[in-house]
Amino acid sequence: MRLWWEVGVRSFRRASTYRLATASGVFTNTIFGYLRASILVFVAGAGGAAIGMTGEELVTFAFVSQGFLMIIGAFGDPELADRIRSGDVVIDLYRPADVQLWWMANWFGRAAFQLLARGLPPVVLGAMAFDLAWPDPWWHWPVFALSVLVASTLGFAIRFCANLSAFWLLDNRGVDQMVTLLMSFFAGLLLPITLFPAWLARVASLLPFASMVQLPVELYLGRHEGAAIVWVLTQQLLWLVALLGLGRALLVAATRRVVIQGG
Repeated sequence: MRLWWEVGVRSFRRASTYRLATASGVFTNTIFGYLRASILVFVAGAGGAAIGMTGEELVTFAFVSQGFLMIIGAFGDPELADRIRSGDVVIDLYRPADVQLWWMANWFGRAAFQLLARGLPPVVLGAMAFDLAWPDPWWHWPVFALSVLVASTLGFAIRFCANLSAFWLLDNRGVDQMVTLLMSFFAGLLLPITLFPAWLARVASLLPFASMVQLPVELYLGRHEGAAIVWVLTQQLLWLVALLGLGRALLVAATRRVVIQGG
């Protein structure tokens, strides 16, 4: 555990050195939050109540989901893929440490910084211009925190698999861009999936992407109670186990490929 802690701490520190990029990211995320909130206010006025979400909930969804962008890796994380293409991944394989856990600890360190630096500010700034909803009762906060942790780990699991595709593809950027597109649409980063046609919303709610943004924000808004909360968390955890398992299988196959090629 000490090793993973140190990896995470160093990742946190490295992310914190890019102060100008962080400030620019906060500004951009907040502006897009205002734009999305304004659009959803219009949606609410045009019949948002018909889908069971008030204007306050839609606006809150806009800003809280903006806070998820960096902690779930919405824009990709190509570092591992770059190391695979350059051959530096051999160093990772030679370390006396599990490769998947190493990169997971690295992910958590960076995600912790992004949560503080780029996740919370858009919500705070959004609350200055709009009336946002807040979790009530109090115990919704720890439930939401647990859901956010799982959502971030899901982001790692998906990007880890996408990066490992570089072992088989000359350029995995197409895979990475496809993941970004699917994540943006089906996670609820563009608009709540409850605004989709009924059949598409049902499909989207069962995909792993919904467990990364849509479902955690619904927990934040208190749209699930009792057994429904347990089901949401269970759905998140099931997808997490499946995707981490897929990443492990791909890593084993990739390691064998390196050995076969004389690595």
